[in-house]
Amino acid sequence: MTFMKNRHLWTWVVAMFLSVPVMAQSSVGELEKEDFLQAVDSVVQAVVEEEADSLELLIPVKIDSILVDSIARQQEEEKRRKTPPKLSSLLARYCVLKLSSDSSEDSVKVDTVSMLYEQYVGVLDYLNDPRTPERYIVVDPKYYKLFLPYTFYYSPMREVSELKWNFRTPYDSVPDFSARMLPFDKDRFTSIRSANERVDRMLLASYPQCSERIVLTEDEVMQSRVFRDNIGKEVESRPSVTKLIRKKHYNFDEEAGVVIHKPNWWVTTGSSSLQFTQNAISRNWYKGGESSTSVMLNLLLTAKYNDQQRVEWENLLEIKTNVSSAPSDTCHNFLITSDVLRLYSKLGVKAFSKWYYTISTELKTQLFNSYGSNSMERKAAFLAPLDWSTSIGMDYKLDKSKFNLSVFLAPLTYTMRYIGNKEVNETSYGLEEGASVKHDFGSQVQTNFQWTIVPAVKLKTRLDYLTSYKWTRVEWETNVDFIFTKFLSARFYVLARYDDSAAPTVGDSYFQCTETLGFGLNYTW
Repeated sequence: MTFMKNRHLWTWVVAMFLSVPVMAQSSVGELEKEDFLQAVDSVVQAVVEEEADSLELLIPVKIDSILVDSIARQQEEEKRRKTPPKLSSLLARYCVLKLSSDSSEDSVKVDTVSMLYEQYVGVLDYLNDPRTPERYIVVDPKYYKLFLPYTFYYSPMREVSELKWNFRTPYDSVPDFSARMLPFDKDRFTSIRSANERVDRMLLASYPQCSERIVLTEDEVMQSRVFRDNIGKEVESRPSVTKLIRKKHYNFDEEAGVVIHKPNWWVTTGSSSLQFTQNAISRNWYKGGESSTSVMLNLLLTAKYNDQQRVEWENLLEIKTNVSSAPSDTCHNFLITSDVLRLYSKLGVKAFSKWYYTISTELKTQLFNSYGSNSMERKAAFLAPLDWSTSIGMDYKLDKSKFNLSVFLAPLTYTMRYIGNKEVNETSYGLEEGASVKHDFGSQVQTNFQWTIVPAVKLKTRLDYLTSYKWTRVEWETNVDFIFTKFLSARFYVLARYDDSAAPTVGDSYFQCTETLGFGLNYTW
């Protein structure tokens, strides 16, 4: 009944209730929270006096929800202003955020630009911006051709006119594995060449369209004076008064002395080393054996003449001696296992390219007496044997920074073997019994190769092939030096021989080999 009596009042309250959100939204931005709360309280108080029972729970709940929504929106807007802009994971692959100025509003805004645009076009915008400090602009002289007055350069036309055709084989028998075995970034080493190629392409595209705008040529640009910005302060040229009035005396009677030094085409080098190897075994070692010690002495002297035009003359003196202890030898305490005295000379006159007309001669013998194990029989001695060979042929030489190669082909070779000690059996060296000299003619091939693998590892090998068409004598010698310091090194030495000019001393094989690995002192000058 009460509701029916006051239906007009109830209708007014419902209309007021529905209009509260609209009024709240419009007034939150204009009034402060206290004014808004006072206005709402006055309205609610008037209504509550009439219908306190029916509006007791409805109005407070609605007003609280309005305040919570308004405060939440303000907090969300404040959080959005403080959070920096960020791209999604998909856009971040291809785009970047960039601050750009808005000329209409005179403010700065955030734009999303492409990475490709920023790399190729955005850099120009950055350079053209007057607010960019000069110290942030990278100076790159590789593109100077684009900033000079319009000039005709020869390199673009040369690039187009050059024939870059190569014969392509269907199968490469020696593939290049360097790219896969040693990958590295080539762009850092080819940046200048790549920049020149790009500049040439741009110039080549512009020449047909704007040929009338060309004002300079490449020759004119290169003849211009070079500007240098590191010129120091000029010294003030203020001569003293006494220097201005002093009379200078010139004596023209004296002849000017000209001293001409003749170039020295000789280059001499030398190297020496003393290598040691040692093996110690106790007397009661369960597997047996004996202790041993060996010493290897090496001396190499070279003298080379090269007039840098046609004539080259190489001279060499080499001494190699290896002495080893022999505890089980009943006749000797030490044995000579390797002994070489070698003199070599080669004279060449340039024929063409890397080929030389060459004549060479070589003397080879040993210094000390050599004996067999547990025997007093003399195997070799000084000048027993003495091998002498002289060859005429062509020599191919290839000199590089890391290696040197020489291949000497001699179709005509004279050899002589001499036995100068009667205690040495001449038949063991291919001579007839009672003879002391043997002469032969044949051919020879000599190969010398030196390779500096790294500054601390050097390889030197020599191959000597000599034949008289009745017998064959081959020597292959290899030295690998491991240099630790200026005075300490290790050496691996191998000498392999094949000689069928004489019967083998043991067995029936003509192949012989000796190998030494030692550590010791070295000196090079």
